[in-house]
Amino acid sequence: MASVSVNDSKAPLLTHLVELRSRLLYCLAFFLCVFGVSYYFSVEIYQFLQQPLAAQFDGTGQRRMIYTGLQEAFFTYMKVAFFSALFFSIPLMLIQVWRFLSPGMYQHEKKGMLPLFLMTPVLFVTGAALAFYLVMPAAWEFFISFETAGSDDAIRVELEAKVSEYLSLVIKLILAFGLCFELPVFLLVLAKAKLITAQTLRHYRRHAIVIIFLLAAFITPPDLISQIALGTPIILLYELSVLLVAMGERKTSRHDSTTSESIS
Repeated sequence: MASVSVNDSKAPLLTHLVELRSRLLYCLAFFLCVFGVSYYFSVEIYQFLQQPLAAQFDGTGQRRMIYTGLQEAFFTYMKVAFFSALFFSIPLMLIQVWRFLSPGMYQHEKKGMLPLFLMTPVLFVTGAALAFYLVMPAAWEFFISFETAGSDDAIRVELEAKVSEYLSLVIKLILAFGLCFELPVFLLVLAKAKLITAQTLRHYRRHAIVIIFLLAAFITPPDLISQIALGTPIILLYELSVLLVAMGERKTSRHDSTTSESIS
């Protein structure tokens, strides 16, 4: 009888592994297709990422970006294609994860986890948009302000940004803001795992504020505007997380009381 039960347990496991492999292959195929399309339009995508910097050069004459290695421009466009493919593939990956996990969940678990999956790409895009449209223009204006005009006694100091360094900085900021905006999802997952409570978040609120601004100072350019632009929304998201965790605790408490009354 024991051998029969072991064989029976292997069949569902193999079925799940086959399903997981097919979903991973589907995500990989989609990623490769988007990567190919992104590489084809990599020049246009890079020009789009240049907009915050190009806006600072309006009216200042012909400006340029440079690369100093033979392979630098090629690998830069490869990174642009990879970053774009990953950006557009993440929603599909989350959908596949949800479809893989949801059949094994209870109905109330599905209702609790589905909003988290929906919030993840929305919050990431919101953070990325904040970095691109608000933080980068302010930061680039700050850095370009250190240019100096030449004279008979001094050499002109002018920015000639490298294509690879600029892309690395843009990706760093977009990823930093996007991931930091996932704070509510992270805290809600911890709350569902019973690792934190709303009371815990309230108790350590002041510590969290200090950590948030230290993190903002570490990952943003060294100007006050960028640090405030990241730190303030994260604090607001932290407060939102406290409210969401508290609401989830009240809902769980009501569900448990209803279940206990029905059993009795």
